[in-house]
Amino acid sequence: MKEQMTVLLVEDDRVDAMTVRRAFRDLQITNSLDIVSDGEEALEYLRNNGHRRLGIILLDLNMPRMNGIEFLRIARQENALNGTPVVVLTTSREEQDKVGTFNLGVAGYMVKPVDYRQFLEVVRTIKLYWTLSELP
Repeated sequence: MKEQMTVLLVEDDRVDAMTVRRAFRDLQITNSLDIVSDGEEALEYLRNNGHRRLGIILLDLNMPRMNGIEFLRIARQENALNGTPVVVLTTSREEQDKVGTFNLGVAGYMVKPVDYRQFLEVVRTIKLYWTLSELP
Protein backbone atom coordinates (compact mmCIF):
# COMPACT_ATOMS: atom_id res chain seq x y z
CA MET A 1 0.00 0.00 0.00
CA LYS A 2 1.11 3.57 -0.36
CA GLU A 3 4.11 4.25 1.84
CA GLN A 4 3.87 6.34 4.99
CA MET A 5 0.07 6.15 5.12
CA THR A 6 -1.80 4.57 7.97
CA VAL A 7 -4.58 2.02 7.52
CA LEU A 8 -7.47 2.27 9.98
CA LEU A 9 -9.27 -0.98 10.74
CA VAL A 10 -12.69 -0.57 12.37
CA GLU A 11 -13.36 -4.05 13.74
CA ASP A 12 -14.86 -5.28 17.02
CA ASP A 13 -13.81 -8.93 16.69
CA ARG A 14 -10.31 -9.45 18.08
CA VAL A 15 -9.74 -12.62 16.07
CA ASP A 16 -10.67 -10.83 12.83
CA ALA A 17 -8.39 -7.92 13.77
CA MET A 18 -5.53 -10.36 14.41
CA THR A 19 -6.27 -12.04 11.08
CA VAL A 20 -5.97 -8.71 9.26
CA ARG A 21 -2.71 -7.96 11.07
CA ARG A 22 -1.41 -11.45 10.10
CA ALA A 23 -2.46 -10.94 6.47
CA PHE A 24 -0.60 -7.61 6.39
CA ARG A 25 2.51 -9.37 7.69
CA ASP A 26 2.18 -12.31 5.29
CA LEU A 27 1.64 -9.97 2.31
CA GLN A 28 4.47 -7.71 3.47
CA ILE A 29 2.25 -4.67 3.80
CA THR A 30 4.36 -2.36 5.93
CA ASN A 31 1.83 0.42 6.49
CA SER A 32 0.94 1.18 10.06
CA LEU A 33 -2.33 -0.53 11.05
CA ASP A 34 -4.42 1.26 13.67
CA ILE A 35 -7.38 -0.65 15.09
CA VAL A 36 -10.52 0.68 16.75
CA SER A 37 -13.45 -1.45 17.86
CA ASP A 38 -16.55 0.43 16.69
CA GLY A 39 -17.92 3.47 14.87
CA GLU A 40 -17.74 5.75 17.91
CA GLU A 41 -14.04 5.01 18.38
CA ALA A 42 -13.49 5.50 14.64
CA LEU A 43 -15.12 8.95 14.74
CA GLU A 44 -13.00 9.91 17.75
CA TYR A 45 -9.90 8.66 15.93
CA LEU A 46 -10.74 10.70 12.82
CA ARG A 47 -11.56 13.82 14.82
CA ASN A 48 -8.27 13.64 16.74
CA ASN A 49 -5.90 12.25 14.12
CA GLY A 50 -3.94 15.26 12.99
CA HIS A 51 -0.57 13.55 13.30
CA ARG A 52 -0.90 10.61 10.88
CA ARG A 53 -1.66 10.41 7.19
CA LEU A 54 -4.66 8.13 6.86
CA GLY A 55 -4.71 6.26 3.57
CA ILE A 56 -7.64 3.85 3.75
CA ILE A 57 -10.28 2.65 6.19
CA LEU A 58 -11.25 -1.03 6.41
CA LEU A 59 -14.72 -1.04 7.96
CA ASP A 60 -16.72 -3.84 9.53
CA LEU A 61 -20.48 -3.29 9.59
CA ASN A 62 -21.76 -5.35 12.52
CA MET A 63 -20.36 -3.73 15.66
CA PRO A 64 -21.71 -2.69 19.07
CA ARG A 65 -22.50 0.90 20.08
CA MET A 66 -22.24 2.30 16.53
CA ASN A 67 -22.23 0.04 13.48
CA GLY A 68 -20.47 0.69 10.20
CA ILE A 69 -23.41 2.27 8.37
CA GLU A 70 -24.12 4.65 11.26
CA PHE A 71 -20.43 5.57 11.29
CA LEU A 72 -20.46 6.30 7.55
CA ARG A 73 -23.55 8.51 7.81
CA ILE A 74 -22.07 10.65 10.56
CA ALA A 75 -18.55 10.76 9.11
CA ARG A 76 -19.87 11.87 5.70
CA GLN A 77 -22.00 14.62 7.28
CA GLU A 78 -19.02 15.91 9.26
CA ASN A 79 -16.61 15.56 6.33
CA ALA A 80 -14.50 13.53 8.78
CA LEU A 81 -13.39 11.17 6.02
CA ASN A 82 -11.85 13.98 3.94
CA GLY A 83 -11.74 11.87 0.81
CA THR A 84 -10.27 8.83 2.57
CA PRO A 85 -11.36 5.67 0.74
CA VAL A 86 -13.43 3.24 2.78
CA VAL A 87 -13.56 -0.46 1.97
CA VAL A 88 -16.18 -2.48 3.82
CA LEU A 89 -14.75 -5.77 5.14
CA THR A 90 -17.64 -7.66 6.69
CA THR A 91 -19.44 -10.97 7.00
CA SER A 92 -22.72 -9.43 5.80
CA ARG A 93 -23.98 -10.55 2.42
CA GLU A 94 -27.19 -8.53 2.82
CA GLU A 95 -28.14 -6.59 -0.30
CA GLN A 96 -29.39 -3.68 1.82
CA ASP A 97 -25.95 -3.38 3.44
CA LYS A 98 -24.23 -3.36 0.06
CA VAL A 99 -26.59 -0.76 -1.39
CA GLY A 100 -26.55 1.32 1.81
CA THR A 101 -22.78 1.50 2.00
CA PHE A 102 -22.31 2.28 -1.69
CA ASN A 103 -24.91 5.04 -1.33
CA LEU A 104 -22.63 6.43 1.39
CA GLY A 105 -19.63 6.45 -0.94
CA VAL A 106 -17.58 3.39 -0.08
CA ALA A 107 -14.85 2.38 -2.49
CA GLY A 108 -15.53 -1.34 -2.16
CA TYR A 109 -17.43 -4.07 -0.36
CA MET A 110 -15.64 -7.30 0.53
CA VAL A 111 -17.12 -10.28 2.35
CA LYS A 112 -14.72 -11.89 4.83
CA PRO A 113 -14.11 -15.51 3.89
CA VAL A 114 -13.63 -18.06 6.66
CA ASP A 115 -10.65 -19.74 4.97
CA TYR A 116 -7.40 -17.86 5.64
CA ARG A 117 -6.01 -18.40 2.12
CA GLN A 118 -9.16 -16.85 0.66
CA PHE A 119 -8.93 -14.04 3.20
CA LEU A 120 -5.38 -13.36 2.01
CA GLU A 121 -6.73 -12.98 -1.53
CA VAL A 122 -9.28 -10.44 -0.31
CA VAL A 123 -6.55 -8.41 1.40
CA ARG A 124 -4.33 -8.78 -1.68
CA THR A 125 -7.19 -7.35 -3.77
CA ILE A 126 -7.57 -4.41 -1.39
CA LYS A 127 -3.81 -3.86 -1.58
CA LEU A 128 -3.95 -3.88 -5.39
CA TYR A 129 -6.85 -1.42 -5.40
CA TRP A 130 -5.00 0.83 -2.98
CA THR A 131 -1.77 0.65 -4.97
CA LEU A 132 -3.42 1.51 -8.28
CA SER A 133 -5.80 4.20 -7.02
CA GLU A 134 -4.93 7.85 -7.44
CA LEU A 135 -5.94 10.03 -4.50
CA PRO A 136 -6.86 13.69 -4.72
